[in-house]
Amino acid sequence: MSSIIATPALFPHQHQDPRLSPSHPMSYSLPTSAGRKRKAEDEEPSADDRMSTSPSPSLNQRALPAHRNTKRPRAGATGRPLSLPRLLETLDADSLRNVLQTICQRHPGLGTEIEQTAPRPSVASALTVLKQYESALQATFPFGGNQSSDYAYNRVKPALVHLLDALADFTPHFLPPNEPQASQSLSFLDSTIDIIHHLPEWSTFQHRLHKQNAYEEISKAWTLVIQEAAKRAGGIHVQYGGWDQKLAKHNQQSGGKLQEAVNAMSNHLGWMGSQPSTQQHAGRGIDPSSVRQELLSGTYGSNLPVRVGPW
Repeated sequence: MSSIIATPALFPHQHQDPRLSPSHPMSYSLPTSAGRKRKAEDEEPSADDRMSTSPSPSLNQRALPAHRNTKRPRAGATGRPLSLPRLLETLDADSLRNVLQTICQRHPGLGTEIEQTAPRPSVASALTVLKQYESALQATFPFGGNQSSDYAYNRVKPALVHLLDALADFTPHFLPPNEPQASQSLSFLDSTIDIIHHLPEWSTFQHRLHKQNAYEEISKAWTLVIQEAAKRAGGIHVQYGGWDQKLAKHNQQSGGKLQEAVNAMSNHLGWMGSQPSTQQHAGRGIDPSSVRQELLSGTYGSNLPVRVGPW
């Protein structure tokens, strides 16, 4: 019985080295079923392909987080100078004044702009500065001893000069025509003359010239204000404010050094009477305030008898 033994197909790796037998090339073919299986596998998409090609929902249908907290990376700490507004907040009045003076010296044109921009000094602000100079003067006096001696004068001379210079600079600012309101001018003069009253009487004549010259200047200032006030409504505001009485008191306290201003009050406001209002109406028992009120309202003299016949 003859049997046919099928020779199994050999794969390429089971052949001998082709370099040893180049004359016997061999070819093989895969079974048809295997080819069809591989083709089916090639045509059927894989799970990854199905996931990548699955339809994606639209952006409107996606659920976005309500708030996305994104933190920006912060820069590291580094030094930098202060801004100009913060720098100005750290400066006191003296430091700021020195800065402005230095800038004005370097740029003279800025001085005029600062003068036009700065608010107008009031009587209260000017008196505050003068009081500071007066306090500095009182602080320089030596403890104990004679405060009118030459030794005390030499100790306080720089502070005394600063006070008198400030007084000489501030006074013209409150005089006409720079200050049109007589009440403001007289209010400043009434307060500053008290500073002069408080200056000591130095034992040396030359040292007393400071106080004497200050009285002369303040007396001229009073005279100027009275003359200008007399041109407006006959100076009724000067008389109504009781400035004649205040001036008479200052003249008495200064030892008659304000007599020039007292004479101006008498000459320019003589129709009201040269004496203070209290002395003028004391004999008649008339209230000075009521008289001033009648003068302002224009009813003064309506209840007085009218003389008939030659004067």
